[in-house]
Amino acid sequence: MRKILIIVVVALSVYLAGQAQNKAVLKDGIWRGELSVAGNHKAPFLFEVKNAAGTSARVVLINGEERVDLPGIKYRGDSVIIPVESFDAVIKGSVSGNTLQGRFLKNYISNDAGIALTAEYNNKNRFAPVANPTDVPVDGKWDVLFVGEKGDTTRNVGIFKTVNRIVTGSILTNSGDMRFLEGAYTATGVQLSAFAGLSPYLFELNFEGKDRFEGTFFTARGKTKLIGIRNVKAALADPYTLTKMKSGTETLSFKLPNINGQTVSLSDARYENKVVIISILGSWCPNCMDEMKYMAPWYKANKSRGAEIIGLSFERKDDFAYAKAAIARMKAKYGAEYEILFAGKVGDEATAKALPEVEKVSSYPTTIFIDKKGKVRKIYTGYNGPATGLFYEEFKQDFNALMDQLLAE
Repeated sequence: MRKILIIVVVALSVYLAGQAQNKAVLKDGIWRGELSVAGNHKAPFLFEVKNAAGTSARVVLINGEERVDLPGIKYRGDSVIIPVESFDAVIKGSVSGNTLQGRFLKNYISNDAGIALTAEYNNKNRFAPVANPTDVPVDGKWDVLFVGEKGDTTRNVGIFKTVNRIVTGSILTNSGDMRFLEGAYTATGVQLSAFAGLSPYLFELNFEGKDRFEGTFFTARGKTKLIGIRNVKAALADPYTLTKMKSGTETLSFKLPNINGQTVSLSDARYENKVVIISILGSWCPNCMDEMKYMAPWYKANKSRGAEIIGLSFERKDDFAYAKAAIARMKAKYGAEYEILFAGKVGDEATAKALPEVEKVSSYPTTIFIDKKGKVRKIYTGYNGPATGLFYEEFKQDFNALMDQLLAE
């Protein structure tokens, strides 16, 4: 009996040792990844792996100044699973030495085929350096036209800067900015990319003289032609003019559940004689998260002045349990102490039902300012966050000036 026990223990030890040897772990340090986008192109991105073999294993996505923390790496044999909780997505792949191969998958899509992903350890060049890069600087403001398939154009604003030949910046639209882009010069122009956990972006721009470029914007879904014209006065349409209340209306009447299932409305005692900000958002929306990152600490600092905030969250599924989990993650991540209500599945039908007094919600986020008498005073469409530099600073100044005015009334 004793001999049998010894044999079993030895066999188990050999098995466990083999399992340990087979377990592949991402190496700590910088990795360069690529995600497939339209036209057989690859959108590169950088990420850092920290404490890969420990209990706090995590990946940090890098885009210019932005750092996106993805905790909770898990291993199964030579496989690695990297959750992207904020966007209900995941990276799944296999590790072999200095390489990672796998797919970026969206959990909320049934049987999602995902986007092909590869990564290489210790490669710190987002884009391969070229021998003779162009000497045309991209720095400054640009009018950037997005050209549709039928030749229709949408005017946006590009803002870029160069430090040590690394280009950073963003493109602003009336719905919000494209967050932190990072790239480098090519022989004829600039390449830029970003991946913050939702969708890969790739921009290829080619100069035509010093004040014009043409190029292409690639995503996993398709590509869009771009035309850029240098313009120091480049600006978007006034965001306070794009979303309006219906004629003859000046108040909102929504009654929606919070994550505890309790119905909340503007007639509740908590909001009586208060200046209230209504933030129309979704957990899937990066610009909404940028806004919440600003609003959460602002609310803590100003609620004693008589300010309140209510978030109306439109989620990917018309499912309260799903929405509750997503909203709870948002509130915990940003420390939001104000109510965030579930308003339905993202789309025109849900926004029209929740906010029948508003003509049309065309952008996430959209921010509605309500005075102490319950009257809607202004509606701000979109959000241009920290990646936009001076535009972000202008937003904060305008926002605080408006709130000071409403609170003083």
